[in-house]
Amino acid sequence: MTSAEHDGRPGRILLVEDDAVAAHFAMHVLGRQGGFEVVHTPDPAVALQRVSSEAWDLVLTDAELPGMTGLELLEAVRRLSPGLPIAVITAHEPGETTVQALRKRADEFLQKPVRPDRLLAAAVSLVAKGRAARLAARQAVLAIGTHPGDVETGTAGTLLAHRGIGHKVSILTLTRGHGTTSGASGGSGQGGRAGGSEMAALALGATLFLEDLQDTSFEDGGTAASVIRRVIETVRPTAIYTHSLHDARLDHRSTHRAAMLAAREIGSVYCFQSPSATAEFRPTRFVTIDEQVERKLLAVKAFASRGQARDCLEQDLVESTARQWSRPGGGRYAEAFEVIRENAAAAGQPAGYGRSLTA
Repeated sequence: MTSAEHDGRPGRILLVEDDAVAAHFAMHVLGRQGGFEVVHTPDPAVALQRVSSEAWDLVLTDAELPGMTGLELLEAVRRLSPGLPIAVITAHEPGETTVQALRKRADEFLQKPVRPDRLLAAAVSLVAKGRAARLAARQAVLAIGTHPGDVETGTAGTLLAHRGIGHKVSILTLTRGHGTTSGASGGSGQGGRAGGSEMAALALGATLFLEDLQDTSFEDGGTAASVIRRVIETVRPTAIYTHSLHDARLDHRSTHRAAMLAAREIGSVYCFQSPSATAEFRPTRFVTIDEQVERKLLAVKAFASRGQARDCLEQDLVESTARQWSRPGGGRYAEAFEVIRENAAAAGQPAGYGRSLTA
C-alpha cells in the first residue's frame, strides 16, 4: 500500500536488507538524519505482508535476499501496490544481467557503497514523486446501504483498506431504521441510529451521508435513485459498493436496483453480502481484512452500544462470516463481493484474490 497523507512528515520507508551492517547504515541515514520512519526486515515474505497491509512511501531493498531475489520482490510489490516507489541497492557489478533487469524495473538503482547524501537525496526524491502521483490519481469510494449497519457489516474491512491506500471513503445510508419508517427505532438523536452511524463512520474514517427515506420510497426505486445520484455528484466516486440483488429482503434488492440506475457511469461496482443474502450470492472477489477486522468489529459495536443490535450485527456472526470467506484464499478474515463491473485500468485497489480489480 502507498501512504495516504503525510501531515508534514518525511514519510515511511520499508527497508528490506539481510546485511545487518548495511541495514544499520541505511536506518541511521534515513531515520536519524533524514527524519523518515524506517521499518527494517531481512525477510522478503514479511516485507510483502507489510506492503499488503500497511501504508508506505518507499520500499528500499537489496538485490539479493534469502529465499527471493530483489527482482522477484520488486515484481511482487508492483502487483500489491503498483504506485509504491521502489529503490534497489546492490553490490553487484553494473554489467550483470540481473542488475540490468533491476535497473529497468526499479524507480531508483543505487550501487554499494552508496554515499549518505546520495541515499538521502534518492529517498527524498522518490517519496515526493510518489506522493505527487498518488495525489493526482486519488480515488473515492462510496458504499451504499439501506439501513444503519448494512455497510459496516458487509464491507467495513475493505473500506478501511481503501482508506489505508489513501482513497476518500463515504457511506450513504438511506434510512434510519430497519424495516421501519423514519420515525421509529430510535430517531436521529445521539442515542439513536444516527448516533450509531456517526460513531461507525468515525471508526472507519468515512464521510457519512445519512438519509431519512421511508419504506415507500423504495417501491419504484426512483426516490432512492435520486438520493444516490445526488450523493454520487458530491462524492464523485471511482468505485461503489452496495447490496446484492441476491437478497431475501425487498428493500435491499430495491437499493441495489436504485444504485445500478444511479451509478451507470461509475467504472467499478461491487455487491457485498448481507446476512439476508440468498444462496445465489456468488462472490468472485475476496479482500483479506486481517489487519482491519478489529476496527470493523468496533464499527459494528457502535450500533450495539446504542441498543440497536440486530441478529445481523452480532459480532460473533460478523467475525465467523469473515473467517468463512478467507477459505478461497490467504489470511484469516476476508470480505466477499460480486463483481458487477470493474475498471481494469484502475490501480491502487485493496489487495484481493479471486477476480482482482487490478487484473
